[in-house]
Amino acid sequence: METDWLTYAKRLQAIASTGLHYSPEAFDRERFQEIGDIANEMLSKLGDVPVERVTDLIPHFAKGYATPQVEVRGALVQDGKVLLVQEASDKRWTLPGGFADVGLTPSQNTAKEVWEEAGLKVRVTRLYAIKHKASHPYPPDTRDFYKFFFLCEQTCDGAPQSGHETQDVGFFSADALPPLSLGRVLEDDIHQALDAAKPGNQTVFFD
Repeated sequence: METDWLTYAKRLQAIASTGLHYSPEAFDRERFQEIGDIANEMLSKLGDVPVERVTDLIPHFAKGYATPQVEVRGALVQDGKVLLVQEASDKRWTLPGGFADVGLTPSQNTAKEVWEEAGLKVRVTRLYAIKHKASHPYPPDTRDFYKFFFLCEQTCDGAPQSGHETQDVGFFSADALPPLSLGRVLEDDIHQALDAAKPGNQTVFFD
């Protein structure tokens, strides 16, 4: 889980962003901008990255009410194994998924990601977890995320194949997982998927 100071810096940045968007007074806008600059400096030092890297990750700063971003992940479980894809960016493995696109439902976004990253047509059957990224042991992130995890079932014949953002794809058992892309998925997320796929289990984890 992220440190208190990272949480404080992200909250200050969000307050500054929302304040700049809604405040008509020049004096107030100046103060909100100063708060935002301080928050970005804090995030830069906490992450040991240039300030420009922090601001690049928040393209919608001061353009609306600051809210968490949304990410979706799809878990396809077959014969006690879960489908994982190898990311081209870090060569590590994750459940297929990514940012949710505007105009699509959560299930449509998830099915799209599985198709693009693993080459399989799926139907999303149910939600098994919603997680606030900062409240779980993912690596620290200057952005704030809600992560939605869905179970899927394959709707057409065929074997999985990698897409333009992935290098490999395959099914893995819980005791033989490859190196995971921990910014995207934790081992616990996969164990929860395998448990959720068991007959009669309708539990949904949240928070």
